[in-house]
Amino acid sequence: MSKSRRNVRFPHRSGNSELRRLSVSDASDAVPEPRSPSKDGDNSAAAVSNEKPQQPALSDYEKKKQAFITRTIWTFVMIGGFFLALFSGHIYIIAIVTAVQIVSFKEVIAIANVPSREKNLRFTKSLNWYFLATTMYFLYGESVIYYFKHILLVDKVLLPLATHHRFISFTLYLMGFVFFVGSLQKGHYKFQFTQFAWTHMALYLIVVQAHFVMNNIFEGMIWFFLPASLVITNDIFAYVCGITFGRTQLIQLSPKKTVEGFIGAWVCTVIFGYFMTNILMRYKYFICPVNDLGANIWTGLECTPNPVFVPQPYKLPEWTGVEKPVYIEPMQFHILAFATFASLIAPFGGFFASGLKRTFKIKDFGESIPGHGGITDRMDCQFIMGFFAYMYYHSFIAVYKASVGDIIETAINGLTVEQQYEVVKGLGKYLYNQGAVSEKACFSLLASQHPAY
Repeated sequence: MSKSRRNVRFPHRSGNSELRRLSVSDASDAVPEPRSPSKDGDNSAAAVSNEKPQQPALSDYEKKKQAFITRTIWTFVMIGGFFLALFSGHIYIIAIVTAVQIVSFKEVIAIANVPSREKNLRFTKSLNWYFLATTMYFLYGESVIYYFKHILLVDKVLLPLATHHRFISFTLYLMGFVFFVGSLQKGHYKFQFTQFAWTHMALYLIVVQAHFVMNNIFEGMIWFFLPASLVITNDIFAYVCGITFGRTQLIQLSPKKTVEGFIGAWVCTVIFGYFMTNILMRYKYFICPVNDLGANIWTGLECTPNPVFVPQPYKLPEWTGVEKPVYIEPMQFHILAFATFASLIAPFGGFFASGLKRTFKIKDFGESIPGHGGITDRMDCQFIMGFFAYMYYHSFIAVYKASVGDIIETAINGLTVEQQYEVVKGLGKYLYNQGAVSEKACFSLLASQHPAY
């Protein structure tokens, strides 16, 4: 009979048990324990137990409640800030549009960046911002020269910049283009050309369209505020009508959008546009083009109203039995086109943005606005709406007349100095004959400008 082996040791077994203990401890060490002061089991357990009552996990209801509160607060902050800028003057609205396009450009550029590659490439971000600055210089310069040429063209310092603005802008762009080609590196061609194309797409979709929004402000505050308010109203009513009686899905890119909400919002936006237009037309601050950037709601503006804001007689058909003409402002008809575009076409700017976000698998373009995502998430429909408002205004509403700036520009660019003097001389005599200036004032002006006179 074999002897008992109670006292026999098995080194390999004890070794395995040690290995097993080590492996377990190693595994426990690999598990992160946030804010754990010690790896000791008792201390870590105590630390975790102490942390739980301090920072309890929020329920879904609490998270939604907190998000709703944050979203609501920032909604009122944005509304209040917008109306404060609106009533303070055109220059403040221009500043807001400028800030919006810069932040939107930053957000759109960021979603296509590859940080690991950017670390190996110099000037990638610098080129993006350089092209943005060059484009803004060109577009802003075009607007300022067009609307304020009567000031720029008579200034000795600003005259060369205004006269050669387009060539200067083109030269600046060529410098960036040459620098881009010179910075191409082997192994990164695809990434660099992708960034180049992406940057130019962002410039077109954001900066160029924002330029037309800027021009709308110069033409009159109504051409900025009315399209923007129509888009916001349509978005609100699309949500209300959708959750009330929406049943049929509209488009796969936005599963929550319904046909019923789409059509219902159109009707509501048309009604809102009619009444809002009727209010804005009563104030020259909204309908007058900008001739003073320092003007605000209290100082107001003065101008001869565009004919679309003046009631015109319309004779109703005979079958109506109404013989007297009905007076209606033509703008009341134009608002139908604005409201229809804001309801049926502008939302596709949002659908485009949704498709872009799905492509890159992101929820929002950024976190610029707490509770609302990025600036681009709020402006996706506004850019295309502002572009349409500019094109529609200049095609069907604008009244083209020769301005002081146009006359000065023609005289400076098309006449010699002697011919310019003859124009001044002729205008001086005309004003004297009309009794607008005295004989002494007229001839002293001519003598000071041309000593030989």
